[in-house]
Amino acid sequence: MLNFPRSPRSLQRMISVSGIFSNTDGDGSNDRDSDAPSAVCHKKKIIVANFLPLHAQKDLKSSKWSFSFDEDSLWFQMKDGFSINTEVVYVGSLKVDVDASEQEEVSQKLLEEFNCVPTFLPPELYKKFYHGFCKHHLWPLFHYMLPMCPDHGIRFDKMLWQAYVSANKIFADKVMEVINPEEDYVWVHDYHLMVLPTFLRKHYYKVKLGFFLHGPFPSSEIYRTLPVRDEILKALLNADLIGFQTFDYARHFLSCCSRMLGLDYESKRGHIGLEYFGRIVYIKILPVGIHKGKLESALNHPSSSIKVKEIQKQFEGKKIIVGVDDMDIFKGISLKLLAMEQLLQQNPEFGGKVVMVQILNPARSSGKDVQEVKKETYLITKRINSIFGFPGYEPVVLIDRYVPFYEKTAYYSLAECCIVNAVRDGMNLIPYDYIVCRQGTHKMDEALGVDSQSPHASTIVISEFIGCSPSLSGAIRVNPWDVEAVADALNLALTMPDLEKQLRHEKHYRYISSHDVAYWSRSFVQDLERACKDHYNKSCRGIGFGLNFRILSLQPSFRKLSNEHIISAYKRTYRRVIFLDYDGTVVPQTSIVKTPSPEVVSVLNNLCNDPKNTVFIVSGRGKDSLSDWFAQCENLGIAAEHGYFMRWSRMSNWETSSFVADFDWKKIAEPVVKSYAEATDGSYIETKESALVWHHQYADPFFGSCQAKELLDHLENVLANEPVVAKRGQHIVEVKPQGVTKGLVAEKVLSAMISRGKSPDFVMCIGDDRSDEDMFESISRTASSLSFRSAPEMFACTVGQKPSKARYYLDDIDDVLALLQGLAIASSLKSRGSAEVQVSFK
Repeated sequence: MLNFPRSPRSLQRMISVSGIFSNTDGDGSNDRDSDAPSAVCHKKKIIVANFLPLHAQKDLKSSKWSFSFDEDSLWFQMKDGFSINTEVVYVGSLKVDVDASEQEEVSQKLLEEFNCVPTFLPPELYKKFYHGFCKHHLWPLFHYMLPMCPDHGIRFDKMLWQAYVSANKIFADKVMEVINPEEDYVWVHDYHLMVLPTFLRKHYYKVKLGFFLHGPFPSSEIYRTLPVRDEILKALLNADLIGFQTFDYARHFLSCCSRMLGLDYESKRGHIGLEYFGRIVYIKILPVGIHKGKLESALNHPSSSIKVKEIQKQFEGKKIIVGVDDMDIFKGISLKLLAMEQLLQQNPEFGGKVVMVQILNPARSSGKDVQEVKKETYLITKRINSIFGFPGYEPVVLIDRYVPFYEKTAYYSLAECCIVNAVRDGMNLIPYDYIVCRQGTHKMDEALGVDSQSPHASTIVISEFIGCSPSLSGAIRVNPWDVEAVADALNLALTMPDLEKQLRHEKHYRYISSHDVAYWSRSFVQDLERACKDHYNKSCRGIGFGLNFRILSLQPSFRKLSNEHIISAYKRTYRRVIFLDYDGTVVPQTSIVKTPSPEVVSVLNNLCNDPKNTVFIVSGRGKDSLSDWFAQCENLGIAAEHGYFMRWSRMSNWETSSFVADFDWKKIAEPVVKSYAEATDGSYIETKESALVWHHQYADPFFGSCQAKELLDHLENVLANEPVVAKRGQHIVEVKPQGVTKGLVAEKVLSAMISRGKSPDFVMCIGDDRSDEDMFESISRTASSLSFRSAPEMFACTVGQKPSKARYYLDDIDDVLALLQGLAIASSLKSRGSAEVQVSFK
């Protein structure tokens, strides 16, 4: 670690040149514009979490602070997955309050001795951030609890949200004090810090940034109720890799991105990716593991051996069912007790022979709901013990106090069955701990009085609503709300043959041993490195304000088309060709009114009246609509239905593509497309002379996208021997004749001009969607293959900043019209003789 100066507010960081330091209070512009990693670097992993993996204690006599690593902390254990020479820096808060006058000294001590950077949040801010927004908004919502009334959570409070954002910014500022943005990797953890990626990405465009959510992510129907839903989604998408515990949680996140942001995802070679403004944000599904060595050390501790003998004597002759849960409303503790009650009612023979030991971990937050859960737990326990208990026997033993880890391992080692009955939870690693403890160690086996070589066994009853459920295929999965089914599962676990218990245990133990915390952290970092490998091959630009900020990642040669540049080229050329798309280029894509405005018609007429210009509209729309809309444009060329129909001017006859002789394929395709339209609410069919189009713009985004994939696959199968092609577009699936593309229109126009001896010296093409990419590619290919007198001025331009085969972009249709008006004015100012230029629109 570098020898940082004494200042917790403005720590120094190393940048690209060895021995030269830069203060982070600057604007970071050097980091944003750098396109290559530094030659000299100091790589490290920066772990950012709500709390630091530290124990802190203050000596009351000397007023000195003492610190030590918390070896039970996941953040401390995860470094086992990194290489030995990897430097790990932790950023987070302490679990104790430090006086403002001591913060500078404590910061320096933690940095020098523990590689820890503390974030000292003001007490009032911390209360609103953690106990307010995190615990009373995000945590209940992510566990499927909505504030339907004051008794069930508090309503959204904008002040708490602002505190959450402010706290996240403080965490980000602390990261920026120690980061080398060109080399270091930042790994942010959990729901407390979901908007932190935006603050880091805004300062360092190419920061290598991962995020892992340790709890559940709710379905879109729940998540969409959050007033700041878009801000949080966009912030998370500023990470390069987002990790989830299970596929369900990842699926819910992807569904939210689809429904609320209109983003589609795809899976390539086993990796799920979301394309977001030119960047691929990868999604990783990776359940957290445990530190097996730590558990085995606890089992070998003398205190564990002593405790296990005490428990063995206390419950001699009885089978123990163990449960360990935090005291909160989602752990299903009362449902578990009700199942125990049902078990004893249905199986009187278990009386005096089965005991449920329920350990209650201290609640992480206080509130009316926690008190109600605790009260209900005690009432049910009292009822069960009064009905089924007798002197010397209590069916349910509640342990409501802090229980040292060695004591928990003792209970795990002796328990015949472990039950985790949460109604909604993140990963929950209690079953993993139980399985490792049941496997035991040589010393624990001695304490238990069993042969170390004898087979080990364990049984688990687990809720299907917790993260570890999919990983434990040998567990008995239950719906925690079905009390009778849980009771039956407990009965099955207690009466299961020994051989089956052993086989289930061995299967679980093998999985847990190979998928430990080191495997988890190593796998995540490897995928993060892969996700960031192309950072320096692209040009990055920041767009948006506040939490709407995001990075536009494009090829370095891609730039905005300058009016001055193109008008200059326009003025010095004499044979110009201009191709223009229609929807989304000169008319808004979302506009209900699809007819061109008077301004569009006027500017097209001005361009067409210049004898040096030939103007074409190239569109997927039908020829009748385009003919009516542009009836006033006498010299305008039109290519309709992606070029199947084409005419050079209003007085010209329509030319038809020679690719298709008949349309018998429609008899096959129409019934298929019709069935999908009927099955997908909000979708409809557009029938063209040469094509068939299924639109799903107004359908449910997720369902529409799924149906589009299915329809495409279906059409490709039934039309495999027909001379047509089925393609997906923006909210459409289209079937059209093979070879009919906008690119073919561009080739045809350019070839015709060359054959007439009027080789173009200026070619401009503007469009906004996938079909226009064919035109961009075509004019580039045609320019290199055809015999132009000299290389023409080429301007392929897409509308909107996005990845494209075009070299230029314009922001929106207003920019397009401003550009066309500039060209029209240039034509009217000076006549240039006879040259033909055609402008084409979609």
